[in-house]
Amino acid sequence: MLLATFSCAFAPFSASAQNGCDGQRYRYNSAFSDFSVSYDIPYGSNVNALGLTEELVVDIYTPDGDMATDRALVVVAHGGFFLGGANDGEDVVSICEDLARMGYVVASMSYRLGVDDLFDLETSMVEAVWRGVHDSRAAVRYFRKTVEEDGNPYGIDANRILLGGVSAGGFIALHHAYVDEDAEIPEQIDPTAPGLGGGLEGQSGNPGFSSEVMGIFNVAGAIRTADWLSPGDIPVVSVHGTADNTVPYGTGVITLTGIPIVEVDGSSTVHAAADAVGIEHCLHTLEGLDHVAHIGNSDAYDATISAIAGSMSGWLCDDWTMSCETYDYTSDIPDFAALASWTLYPNPMASGQEIRWKDLTGVQTLLVADASGRQVMQQSVQGRSAATLPLPAGAYFVTALDGAGHVLGRPLQVMIQ
Repeated sequence: MLLATFSCAFAPFSASAQNGCDGQRYRYNSAFSDFSVSYDIPYGSNVNALGLTEELVVDIYTPDGDMATDRALVVVAHGGFFLGGANDGEDVVSICEDLARMGYVVASMSYRLGVDDLFDLETSMVEAVWRGVHDSRAAVRYFRKTVEEDGNPYGIDANRILLGGVSAGGFIALHHAYVDEDAEIPEQIDPTAPGLGGGLEGQSGNPGFSSEVMGIFNVAGAIRTADWLSPGDIPVVSVHGTADNTVPYGTGVITLTGIPIVEVDGSSTVHAAADAVGIEHCLHTLEGLDHVAHIGNSDAYDATISAIAGSMSGWLCDDWTMSCETYDYTSDIPDFAALASWTLYPNPMASGQEIRWKDLTGVQTLLVADASGRQVMQQSVQGRSAATLPLPAGAYFVTALDGAGHVLGRPLQVMIQ
């Protein structure tokens, strides 16, 4: 079994009740059976390390059969030491797929790679991170632009955008979140150099829209200094191995082919700082594991996706408790729920006919989904033992929730004639 330790702190972070927080969406990948991907959607462009203008793209993952138009969006940045990697790499694709099955819209972004001066690696790497941050800000702005100007083609809620990344992508997410003052712009950045201007926001596209996000996830990344974290900053969840030889788990020096480049603060130092200033945070530590351990290690992957979804769903939904622990994210029945046996009758039934249930106590809400998994009805039944389902003929699945939004028993199929 994978050994892991958890560090959590819960500051007053208000997430009002939102559509879609139905006891499955945002935490369980059984919320939707499948997903679709739209590849290489341009979101901006900018001058890269080679002095060439580079088009920037996202692959957009959406849950199949989902008719919601106010879904949470997660922008994801891949790893690769700012020298390689891609937005369809194995470090991010499985995460994107599972998050889409959970009901998120997911955008896996490309960003500018490369260094331009091998004789000054510290400056070159700082510049590479800064390009990535400018690109992530443009990606977030792009989606807000699509809501305001293009009729919201991806069905997202512009107030519920999250950002995350793996390795180099974790650097991008952490700097995007916590470098939020002009005084924190790294001294190595020359704003007159092509591709580096534009201050905090950069010039990668979609000006005039906000690049703010409501929270971030970081897998095996780091930040130049955790001193940039301040009271009132957005929440963060991180997953990091204690034996990471690429990006330090704590404070340490990044090296390239044995050459020291720059000292950074890894996840444990970031979360100590978050705790000190009262930022809501979750650190899932992978004891004895190396860099980006979720690739090829199923236990580490389960821990990684659990920490990410367990935290983000808590930020999004009042009824979810933020969790750092590994759980069965493949199930539509939480492992803390009472696996009650229950029945609905009559079944089949006529549309609008009263339906009753037995052998189930504590039910407050019924959720009804059609055969494609799309939620079509939600009904409060607190203190009752019957309800009506005024729906067209067809097959439906009924899920019962308690007052905290926890699933009380297995979903039952009901036929309406």
